[in-house]
Amino acid sequence: MNSAIAKKLLTLILMTLATLVVAQDDNTSANAVLTPAERSIAEARRAIEKKPTQYAGYNLLAMALSRRARETSDVNFYAQAEDALKKSFELAPQNLDGEKIRVWLLLGRHEFAAAREAATALNKRVPDDVLVYGFLTDANAELGNYDEAEKAAQWMLDLRPGNLPGITRAAYLRELFGDVDGALELMGMAYQSTPPTEVEDRAWILTQMGHLQLASGKTAAAESMLQEALAKFPGYHYALGNLAKARISQSRYDEAVTLLQQRYQATPHAENLYDLAEALELAGRRDEANKAFAEFETKSPWESVRADNSNRELIFYYADHAHQPAKALDIARQEFARRHDVYTLDAYAWALHVNGQNAEARKQIEAALSVGIRDAKMLRHAGEIALQLGDREAAQRHLQESASLNAPGSDRARVILASLTQVIQNGR
Repeated sequence: MNSAIAKKLLTLILMTLATLVVAQDDNTSANAVLTPAERSIAEARRAIEKKPTQYAGYNLLAMALSRRARETSDVNFYAQAEDALKKSFELAPQNLDGEKIRVWLLLGRHEFAAAREAATALNKRVPDDVLVYGFLTDANAELGNYDEAEKAAQWMLDLRPGNLPGITRAAYLRELFGDVDGALELMGMAYQSTPPTEVEDRAWILTQMGHLQLASGKTAAAESMLQEALAKFPGYHYALGNLAKARISQSRYDEAVTLLQQRYQATPHAENLYDLAEALELAGRRDEANKAFAEFETKSPWESVRADNSNRELIFYYADHAHQPAKALDIARQEFARRHDVYTLDAYAWALHVNGQNAEARKQIEAALSVGIRDAKMLRHAGEIALQLGDREAAQRHLQESASLNAPGSDRARVILASLTQVIQNGR
């Protein structure tokens, strides 16, 4: 799964599961040591054993396996879910719940254009289904169709006011549109409405709240929420990654390395390796960092042909670490052909910038910022691009905004801003 950020999007489907996964039995001692997804898998398999010729059990199993994929970040569970769904369709072709799960799996594989097409067809079939509007929100947000995503999310809330899938999606969109406080408020509402037994759901929401606090420069509040997430769901890979960012903001680089090593051991994806390599570099452990970057450079290109890839990380690796700008731009163009979300636009703009194509880079970064997002790294990129074009006023404005966020990415903006201020003063 792509960690960027976007890695966020697939987790927004978490509340969807509650409407489709079978009720869980918490009365046995065995269940006490299982995660919510593992309990759902066991219940679904028991349902299949009792009624092997009914498709519903296979749908339940497919959703439970998908949920386990989110818990562990192990994409093999998606393949198992597809096998279960295939059996469901053999028993009941085009059954509605199965078709919904098929869209969920397309989103899980980052096949967003195909997911949007399938969700649009389902929306025509069942125009009042809240979850189908949720899928339309997800697919359009990842493709960069933010107007359509917002309309679909509003339909969710209009059809069923206060529903959790709608609230979490509205929170994500508010963050993208620059309303972090509003996003936090909505996530808080979602947390209060999530049953205590759904420990992974609650840990995910806490992780997202920690991310939002961190993006606002409230590192202590972020740390508290992320620690609570890990207490509820020990070893949770999303929380480990965000807590590592908090440690980096606190200049506690070796602790960040330890957290990212733990995450990579549990979920050995290329994007997680890239984060680890960067943390090792910040910690001054250059030999280890170089080794990790070399492994990443070998591992990541194997994924680049898939929709679920680490291309954003690969773009920044070639641009900022390997100093191979042409390769960065090649990968960026591949991603840009697939999707135009703000994070892809940012990576594409940066690849253009390191190749000296600053006019086009500015066009792309400004398109990203026009959505409203206030991301310290993105704003710093905009400042550096403007500076290369000789627009000191715009550069200073973007860099100051990045620095004022006091978030991951702000430190570099402050360094450049100080240098720019000195040049301007000397010029006077």
